[in-house]
Amino acid sequence: MKKRQLLKNTLIIFFGKVSTQLISYFLLPLYTARLIKSEYGLVDIIQTYVTLFVPIITLELEMSVFRYLIDARGEEKDTKKLMSNNFYILGISLLTFSLLYILVTSFITIPLRWFILFDVIVCVLSGNFLQITRGFGKTVDYAISCILTGITTIASNIILIVHFNMQANGMILSMAIANLVCALYLFFRLKMYRYIDFSLVDKKLIKDMNKYSIPLIPNGISWWIVNASDRTIITYALGSAANGLYAISNKFPTIISSLTGVFNLSWSESAALHINSPDRDEFFSDIFNTVIKLFTAMGAGMIACMPFLFPIFINAEYNDAYPYIPFLVLGTVFNVAICLYSQIYLAKKLSKQVASTAVLGAVINVVINVIFIKKLGLYAAAISTTISYFVMMIYRHFDMKKYVNITIEKSLILKTILIFTVVIYFYYQRNLYLNILSLALAVIYSILLNRKFLLETYENIAKKLFSKNK
Repeated sequence: MKKRQLLKNTLIIFFGKVSTQLISYFLLPLYTARLIKSEYGLVDIIQTYVTLFVPIITLELEMSVFRYLIDARGEEKDTKKLMSNNFYILGISLLTFSLLYILVTSFITIPLRWFILFDVIVCVLSGNFLQITRGFGKTVDYAISCILTGITTIASNIILIVHFNMQANGMILSMAIANLVCALYLFFRLKMYRYIDFSLVDKKLIKDMNKYSIPLIPNGISWWIVNASDRTIITYALGSAANGLYAISNKFPTIISSLTGVFNLSWSESAALHINSPDRDEFFSDIFNTVIKLFTAMGAGMIACMPFLFPIFINAEYNDAYPYIPFLVLGTVFNVAICLYSQIYLAKKLSKQVASTAVLGAVINVVINVIFIKKLGLYAAAISTTISYFVMMIYRHFDMKKYVNITIEKSLILKTILIFTVVIYFYYQRNLYLNILSLALAVIYSILLNRKFLLETYENIAKKLFSKNK
């Protein structure tokens, strides 16, 4: 029952999120044709810093609201109190940030100044409302909002970049508009205005919520450092054109990151609901092994597919982005395990442990980048990301045993090493026949590794179809 509910929630969110992600990849030919490398690099670095601002502005409030709303389900009074305090904190945070931003940017010249402010504000709102939607258990509305975001992204990109030729400005503005549509839809669809009553503002509740969320800020910043220090150092040491290449090479591994995020949206809820169950260790170990098998197969398959997909999606001007993709894919697969552990920490309300382990990865990433960026160029950024994720994964695995005993299938480690060695070796050969062989091996590996999951999924679908036709 637990696995079925987790799968159901994941699939609903999956269809919503994947529609948005697919759209972003279909837009790659437009971006790489209309934006030169330095422009794409500028947009990427701006979006990177937006992700830095958001957890600082909100004090990771959205994660606290989500966790507390799960406990308050079915309690209208408690829900209204939580929501009112959420909007109170959110309003003060956005007002404070906006005033400080306007003041600082009056003295410092920042490209696309007002576009960035608008983007940050709507990102904060959409992120907060999405977590509220999850806290309410409204996964269908969550999925619909993601689909709306995707449709808006396409329309606004075509209008602003193609028709009005706004280039980098248009790309930033289209992202902001898409987030605004998402926020407005959720606010009115869930009738959030019904829960706003500032007479219910409670200093003790705010303190408790902050006690949970504030330790997540270093975690958020550390994740930013791991993910984005690369971009900052690349832009400083090698220029925005080099960052444009690195941003493109990161686009494909982001598919895995996005799908990890989709699963984690359901996993975080499931982990919170079942963290104290008698069969917790067995349940968590089963989910962990199943998910790792799926994502290692996906990572190997992505590397094997890249020789065929890269020329289709990416303009020839960005061909130099090709060599860095395998390192980034491998790092992203390590990140899947990190995220699974993360949600267990949060389910036990151990947000400080999440932050401390993330800091370790952040430090490793920056040190390797700074030392080797001049010697190795973009390889330094790709390798540093892979190593930092690997170290974090190992650290969290052993630290987690203090709280939950997750058992990993021993043969899975050997199989993963073997398939990635093969597909990465063939990847760099740039030989059509070897690339076809690599793809065939990745497909066979994926099917054999996940045969139990595939059979169970098939049987569940067949049963449902059979019962409907009866």
